[in-house]
Amino acid sequence: MAGRRALILAGTGMLSEVAETLVREGWHVVLPSRRYSPIAVPEPKQGVAALKALRPRGHRPTNGTGTGGGRKPGRALWVESHWDRPRELAKKAEAALGGPADLMVAWVHEQYRRSVLGACERLLTPHAPVVEVRGAGGPPVEPEPLLTAHPTQLVMVGAVSELDNSRPLAHAELSGAILFAVNRAVEGRPTSLHQVGLSRPLVR
Repeated sequence: MAGRRALILAGTGMLSEVAETLVREGWHVVLPSRRYSPIAVPEPKQGVAALKALRPRGHRPTNGTGTGGGRKPGRALWVESHWDRPRELAKKAEAALGGPADLMVAWVHEQYRRSVLGACERLLTPHAPVVEVRGAGGPPVEPEPLLTAHPTQLVMVGAVSELDNSRPLAHAELSGAILFAVNRAVEGRPTSLHQVGLSRPLVR
């Protein structure tokens, strides 16, 4: 196990693909949420760009066999928690992490965003990157990172596809954009803004 820790804050199952990818790469992942959702960790596959991208700079595959060459998968731990109890959530997550987190990925309802991320900031290493996903639909929101002391990849999510604005944003488009942002975070890239999907046009 690589020994890196990640804290994923999202509704049940919303960021499961991110969790699965990190676990395959040896991360210890903690997922506080209200309901349990099992994380499937399939066998490593050659040539999967998302997995290769999550290796840190300077990474050299063990035994020359790509993702699977001697690499032990990490583990995912679910922590029962509620957004309206941020201090309790942070305390449970801290115990499950077993040490400071090297990455935070968050997709938290706007109503609880500040309180939950604020309570969990102390669980991060001093320069741990953050990936924050926010909905771009509904009332306008300021596309500004909340945890300004940490380099943040901010992903703004629209309601309709950029490829075809007559249909909703596809799950594959959304998960691909979030994994791309996670890749940039793990690489140590500076704060940046990402847009996936378009806002639904107003009907008059």
